[in-house]
Amino acid sequence: MVTKLHKKSAKTVSGLPLPGAVKDSAQQIWQAGLGAFTRAQAEGTKAFEALVKEGVSIQRKTQAAAEEKITEATTKMSTMANGISSKANGQWDKLESIFEDRVAKALNKLGVPSAKDVNALIARIDDLNKAVQKLSTKAPAAKPVAKAAAPKPVAAKKKAPVKAAAPKAKAKATPKAATKRTAPTAQAQEAAVTAPAQA
Repeated sequence: MVTKLHKKSAKTVSGLPLPGAVKDSAQQIWQAGLGAFTRAQAEGTKAFEALVKEGVSIQRKTQAAAEEKITEATTKMSTMANGISSKANGQWDKLESIFEDRVAKALNKLGVPSAKDVNALIARIDDLNKAVQKLSTKAPAAKPVAKAAAPKPVAAKKKAPVKAAAPKAKAKATPKAATKRTAPTAQAQEAAVTAPAQA
């Protein structure tokens, strides 16, 4: 196209119609520019849309890859954290057992009974309570004997103070007999107070 313009311009330079040739060439340049603009506009929107589509597909691919990497990283970190926490729990358990052993040894040296000793004592107390319960069911047969023996000390009020304390002990064993007694004399009360002090 440029070569055609040069040929025409050369022809027109020798002749006088130069302003018409400039006008025609300017108009052709203008039309070529408009054609290029419309072609660029039409193809540009298509190219722009194609670029947008490519960008969307690349973005989706990169997002998928990034999410995959993130999930891999989170799973690795969670497994590492679980491993570390299990090791830490194991260390804490070891430390706790060592501490408990040392405290138990120190308490043993001080003479403090252990949990096993306390449990053995509780079992022994339970056995003794059962034995007492068995004896208390047999005790009502022995009570009439105590009732018969109770009037003898009451009749002998002027006996020695040591003997006066003995009926009082019987009174604790048999509460019914104690209610039937008369009030002790001043000597009997004095003997009861001095007898525990002498023992």
